[in-house]
Amino acid sequence: MKQIIAFIRPKKWTAVQEALSQIAVERMTVGDVLGFADRTQGEIPVELAQYVQLTIVVNDDFLDRTVEMIAKVARTGSQGTSGDGKIFVLPTDETIQIRNGLRGKGAV
Repeated sequence: MKQIIAFIRPKKWTAVQEALSQIAVERMTVGDVLGFADRTQGEIPVELAQYVQLTIVVNDDFLDRTVEMIAKVARTGSQGTSGDGKIFVLPTDETIQIRNGLRGKGAV
């Protein structure tokens, strides 16, 4: 199991959500956050920008398609733009469903 933490532009959220739904990735935690952005408005550097943070735990067989879909849909233009966001992938040793105590792959 892996945990995916992605930071994307707010205007890309709906498209990313719809794209993930098409590949059967629908369970996630979503929040509005501020984060460092290496970009400027005119000549003024923007130190903090608004992002949508997605936290998704997937079984290993869903990892590549989930990361690729987020990257593809969240990218601005064909080459991407500074400030498009980041994706982090972390190992998840255990998942436990509080409701019924289910553990592991089935709890995701």
